[in-house]
Amino acid sequence: MEDIAAQIKKFQKELSAGTVSLVLLAVLGQSRQPLYGYQIAKRLEELGEEGVLAGKQSALYPVLRNLEGSGLLASEVEPSVSGPPRRYYRITKLGREVLREWIAAWGATRDSVDKVLQGDWR
Repeated sequence: MEDIAAQIKKFQKELSAGTVSLVLLAVLGQSRQPLYGYQIAKRLEELGEEGVLAGKQSALYPVLRNLEGSGLLASEVEPSVSGPPRRYYRITKLGREVLREWIAAWGATRDSVDKVLQGDWR
């Protein structure tokens, strides 16, 4: 049973690694205002998508930084009344364009995998 659990965990980790950027861009693309990391994590939790981060909120920060480094997000640091300053992220114009393409690629990939899983590959 441990072998199966380990394989499931490994598969979920690999699957998550490929979807975190898409999900983070989508959350920020749907937001009317910039969000900081904790707010993004809470949005994912509200949507029932905390599995994407596998309970590791800290895992989203390197992805946010990478997305910003690629020009898909922009950020600003603002003071907080209840603690350290917060970095707020917003999606850029390029980020919106890339998100549209990633959504299309995700849909095509999902449809292809579903066909194979359902045995409908003719």
